[in-house]
Amino acid sequence: MKNDHIGSSFEDFLREEGIYEEVEAGAIKKVIACMIEQSMIESRVSKSEMARRMGTSRTQLDRLLDPAYQSVTLATIAKAASALGKKISISFGDLPPMKAA
Repeated sequence: MKNDHIGSSFEDFLREEGIYEEVEAGAIKKVIACMIEQSMIESRVSKSEMARRMGTSRTQLDRLLDPAYQSVTLATIAKAASALGKKISISFGDLPPMKAA
């Protein structure tokens, strides 16, 4: 049995399966949640205090910090950053070229 994926990258596999963007978005959300939580720890800000600073509920903050919850807006991320004395920065990079089939 021939394996069509030998020699291809994991990114190529995800693109072939049509889920690359979904998986990448999930990974980005996990990184954002981790960064916010780490900043809270470094700043010694409790969840209750963070929610108060953001003008939101603990439940909403828990959703923001949940790596699996992907329905978070940029406005919410910006509020979290501001509550921690930080700002967000977004950049675009070039995708690696796709291999010919």
